[in-house]
Amino acid sequence: MKRVVKPKKGCCKSNPRCKRCPVVTKRLITRGLARRRKDGFVVISPETTKKQLKAARARKA
Repeated sequence: MKRVVKPKKGCCKSNPRCKRCPVVTKRLITRGLARRRKDGFVVISPETTKKQLKAARARKA
């Protein structure tokens, strides 16, 4: 099942980052785990594992 997410306008700076954070969606897109639609929504690949999502949400120390 595909997951469609609408990114928020800005990062809320929570720890870990929320699922709708624009930073998280950008990381998933650059890693090839998601793609951006023309309407601004992001489609996350169904093959994306929970571990990959957790890594994208993690804050870099």
